[in-house]
Amino acid sequence: MECLVDLGWSGTSTTEVARRAGVSRGAQQHHYPTKMVLVAAALEHLLEAQRLAYETAFAVLPAERRDVAGALDLLWEVFRGRPAKALMELAVAARTDEELRPLCLDLNERILQVILETFERLFPANTLSHDYTDTMLRTVFAMFVGLSIQNALDDDASGHQAAVLGQVKDIARVIVPEPAGTATAPAAAPEAGPEPQAPAPDTEPRAPAASGARGA
Repeated sequence: MECLVDLGWSGTSTTEVARRAGVSRGAQQHHYPTKMVLVAAALEHLLEAQRLAYETAFAVLPAERRDVAGALDLLWEVFRGRPAKALMELAVAARTDEELRPLCLDLNERILQVILETFERLFPANTLSHDYTDTMLRTVFAMFVGLSIQNALDDDASGHQAAVLGQVKDIARVIVPEPAGTATAPAAAPEAGPEPQAPAPDTEPRAPAASGARGA
């Protein structure tokens, strides 16, 4: 993950990953023979860690913030996090990389599925139909992807992204007015990047790298 965020896809090599992870090239190749196998393992770890970190962060929010607005704030933190940037780097690189593309082909759908499952767990009393919820969350996902790309370039220097997020929260309060039920945090938060976050974006609700592949 660190390599993808710091160096981009083209600058990420198994040699650099092994160096950052503090393991020998032989040990790295024993567990992950190719770059694609290594990236696939890190990707799985990133997605699961993002989900657990988000749920944990939401569970410890003050009662007055444990609503849909609070959930959107945390999701935005995830999208701005290093793990989310690593996933975005893979998605963009897969457009022109024939070997990487099959690995990332269903990436958006898998992230959306995590968001949908998390929403249903955090808001069990919502009365929205499954189809409506699915489309609504796809809309939020697409919007946050676009905002996160802008944010990576200007860190919202003009406050436009914050203004969009505020408007989205106002609309969301009307659509999902009830507060979330008492969500219980997982036994332990995942080992993730230094910052807390909850896409991830970095305890990281931001995300991490697979054990044995922490530098992926």
